[in-house]
Amino acid sequence: MKKLTQFTLGIFIASSIVLMGTFGFAGEKTGFVNYRGAVLGTEAGKKAQDEFKKIYEKYLSLKTQKEEEINKFKDEIKNQLFVLTETAKKEKETAYNKKLRDYELFVNDINEEIRNKEQELLKDIFEEMGKLLRTIGEKEKYTLIVDVGAIPLVYFDKENDLTKRIIDEFNKTYKAKK
Repeated sequence: MKKLTQFTLGIFIASSIVLMGTFGFAGEKTGFVNYRGAVLGTEAGKKAQDEFKKIYEKYLSLKTQKEEEINKFKDEIKNQLFVLTETAKKEKETAYNKKLRDYELFVNDINEEIRNKEQELLKDIFEEMGKLLRTIGEKEKYTLIVDVGAIPLVYFDKENDLTKRIIDEFNKTYKAKK
């Protein structure tokens, strides 16, 4: 009986704390934005993405070329496997492993370079978008603007979604700066 009373008292206290917190935030104003989606949805973001796509395709072409070279070398080894001496097999295997290791390093370098290029192309847009969001937040007295792309939310009120609005306002500002 004593445990049941303590449990009930614990539930009551926990509920009271939750309800007090809910009422405390009742006057707060929260906005939501898909920050990356907004950046990529702007005219400047689309232009940067087109430029990035060209760079990416160039790197993808180089990567594909290297893959084909390695596969061709692997097929040569496979076809010569029965006619090569043990020493020659080991030399070919060593050469293949070196080519494969070089390829893996090449791919890692390309991936890092691609990430850096994308960040470089979008950096100014992200900064301008952040300034615009801060301005809206301050003018309209938002307590918090949450990036729904960075924080997985189960639900948020679409009425407070600022994504489309921020894209439209950014496009107006961007055109004026051209």
